[in-house]
Amino acid sequence: MSNNETVERVEREHRASPIDVHVGTRVRLRRTLLGMSQEKLGEALGLTFQQIQKYERGVNRIGASRLFDLARVLDVPIGFFFDDMSPELGGNAATRSRGAAFGFAEGQEGFEDDTLHRRETLELVRAYYRITDASVRKRVFDLIKTLSPTD
Repeated sequence: MSNNETVERVEREHRASPIDVHVGTRVRLRRTLLGMSQEKLGEALGLTFQQIQKYERGVNRIGASRLFDLARVLDVPIGFFFDDMSPELGGNAATRSRGAAFGFAEGQEGFEDDTLHRRETLELVRAYYRITDASVRKRVFDLIKTLSPTD
């Protein structure tokens, strides 16, 4: 093996896998939707917040038992971490729509992936779910729908 081949192999091994990045992004999404800090998630799993950061960035891979623990602590099915995966990463229509079957998401065709990860979106969702009166929450939802442009 030449020196160039060795360098390329080492670089590939140390580069974050797109699937690990996707799973980490889904961990971060769920954690922030719950209003949970990296420290609190780390405590629940017996890890440091630095390890949670590495998982969320996809720098460190999440093993099967750790993924099981994350699903339990974040109160989602394991499949949640693979939902909305692009076809280039191995996602398919069944993977992308599974969230609706579990009640986590309706079809999200109109959303850019980045939209769901903006702080403004997460704060809006958290504020919405802090409204305890279901009828008020429904009126807020209807108001937002009337204010948004129709497609």
